[in-house]
Amino acid sequence: MIGQTLAGRYEILDRIGGGGMALVYKARDILLNRIVAVKVLRSQFVNDEEFIQRFRREAQSAAALSHPNVVSIYDVGQREDIHYIVMEYVEGKTLNDLIKERAPLQVEEAVNIAAQICDALDHAHSNQIIHRDIKPHNILLGRNGRVKVTDFGIARAGASSSITQTGSVVGSVHYFSPEHAKGTKAGAKSDLYSLGIVIYQMLTATLPFSGESPVSVALKHLQENVEDPRKINPLIPQSVENAILKAMRKNPDSRYRSAKEMLEDLETCLRPERRNEPKLMFTDIDEDDAERTRVVPAIRDDSYLSRRSGNQAKLAASSKRKWIKPAIWGCVFILIVVGLLFAAQIVKRMAASPEDIIIPNVKSQEAAAAEKTLRDAGFEVKLEHRHDIVVAKGLIIDQSPVGGTVKVKPEFITLTVSDGPGAITMIDYTGKSITEAMKSLKDQGMTEDQILIDTEPSDQPKDAILDQIPLPGETIDPKVDTVSFTIAEEQAQVSMPNLIGKKLELAKSMLTVRRLSVSNDNIIYHSSFEQPEGLIYKQFPYNPDDEVDPGAENIVLYVSTGRPKDVYDAVFSLPSISPAKAGESSTILIQVTDVQSDKQVVVNEQISEAKSFAVPVVVTKSQPAKVQVLRDNTLFETYTFTYEMYLNTINKPSPTATPTPTVVNSPDGASPSPETSASGNGSAEPVTGTTETPAQQGG
Repeated sequence: MIGQTLAGRYEILDRIGGGGMALVYKARDILLNRIVAVKVLRSQFVNDEEFIQRFRREAQSAAALSHPNVVSIYDVGQREDIHYIVMEYVEGKTLNDLIKERAPLQVEEAVNIAAQICDALDHAHSNQIIHRDIKPHNILLGRNGRVKVTDFGIARAGASSSITQTGSVVGSVHYFSPEHAKGTKAGAKSDLYSLGIVIYQMLTATLPFSGESPVSVALKHLQENVEDPRKINPLIPQSVENAILKAMRKNPDSRYRSAKEMLEDLETCLRPERRNEPKLMFTDIDEDDAERTRVVPAIRDDSYLSRRSGNQAKLAASSKRKWIKPAIWGCVFILIVVGLLFAAQIVKRMAASPEDIIIPNVKSQEAAAAEKTLRDAGFEVKLEHRHDIVVAKGLIIDQSPVGGTVKVKPEFITLTVSDGPGAITMIDYTGKSITEAMKSLKDQGMTEDQILIDTEPSDQPKDAILDQIPLPGETIDPKVDTVSFTIAEEQAQVSMPNLIGKKLELAKSMLTVRRLSVSNDNIIYHSSFEQPEGLIYKQFPYNPDDEVDPGAENIVLYVSTGRPKDVYDAVFSLPSISPAKAGESSTILIQVTDVQSDKQVVVNEQISEAKSFAVPVVVTKSQPAKVQVLRDNTLFETYTFTYEMYLNTINKPSPTATPTPTVVNSPDGASPSPETSASGNGSAEPVTGTTETPAQQGG
């Protein structure tokens, strides 16, 4: 198709996707000079009127809609065996791609997407059109943030009874409504159920129901309750969970009455007054009863059966006497005829020529031509039929006797005619590798183009089949039907969140929604200067934004028990510092090394005249504080402040005149001690700190 031009107008540029019924191409509208999408019916369906009608119905359904959240239809056409629809080209990705990349989504983003989908459904339902296949794969996300609903391939007009399909299920099993899974009529509320699942998946990164086979998933839609999404992602507001659970009620009468009502709920659910509203409690009494199946045995009247048996016995006795004699004479006549025919065959063979008889070899010929060849050679022909995936329909698979020479002419020659590949009964391929499944289907006459593959992140082995359509037990025609598989792909790495400063329970929730976890053995409680009690002050071995494999179990969290005990805060008043040269400025850098920090810069200032600085420090009984002063990047002085000096400032002020530390907090919770003077004249009473590296002051 690439390079062809349809209707002299649509130049096919590239293939961009495909589904079970059609392939999708990117094309250029030469007339209007714009990029469009062209959906082309698959070649195996061009002779199938039912598929052609479905294909046209998609165009009719979507063309009847005019809404900013619905993909627009521009044109519908046919060129020989090519049936196509020209539609709006959406630059962007599918919602399924977005979920794979970074689910769970932010609540605001997910609700915004859901509201736009709901708006599109409200418009469609108002036009009596049911989508019936709402899933992330059919939701397009434009680069401008606009959401577009596409693929009305199995949509139907709600008011049209002539195309109601019952007994067969159309759609994707993970997003089925219960009534859809049962094969009964799917209405507007079925679309709302599917939308509820889409919102659930956006916010939890999981599907509400999964199983080993499509049948088991469908049964869960009918029988099991969905796990509350807030149990998986506690960051979901209660108002949003209420909306999801209401849309996913098994009983359609318990869901939203319309897409419009659901849209109004989504537009207000994130308001502050609603976020923590009470959880909805559903009381519909028929929710469980609706899914029960009662079997009523057939009952017949015993007296009627007795009378019937008696009458039949009398009739049998009466009729038996009437047919015994004619039956005997009939058998005698048949034996005489058979004997005469047998004798005639013996005489014929005894009189036959002993010359070799040539039987033509007609294998692989057209059935009509092969039969004519044998009859022209004087042979009687018997035809049999069987399916064969190698020999084309209408050709001879085998003949008996085979071609060659014989001494005795056969009574007839049996030809086996191929009916082509027969119907395939689908087996359960879930859990098997896609390679194994493709080989099995190819051996039964299918081609690779008829086998459609989608991927989904999973903890199952890579390329293992997670889902299949058609379901096990259903039959397909290997010449025209397609098979869709969803296979496991390696789960993409997730980004490690920043847990510093978070409470432990919140941190666990942030890990859970990213398919990560932390064991109790890896939660370490320790004192910390950085964070208050109960908050995380360290995470290991992954830093925020590091890429981590889903399921990683080696995460370690350090939770603060508060500040260490027996530590004391003080302020160290340094002696006055002057610039290196009078009349010029110098840069003063002061670093503190103590129990709390290592060379922490507490002052970085430019001075042009003498100035003193107050430096905060922390000391313990065993570890003093060290203060280094650098002037113009050269070490100027080093001071040491010990616990004993700290006590001295509290209990025994020193009378020396050297500027020294000043206490701001006394030990054991005592009130702060102000600077005092031994002489009581109000001047600051200094305490001498130990000077390790004396230096000459300039100026």
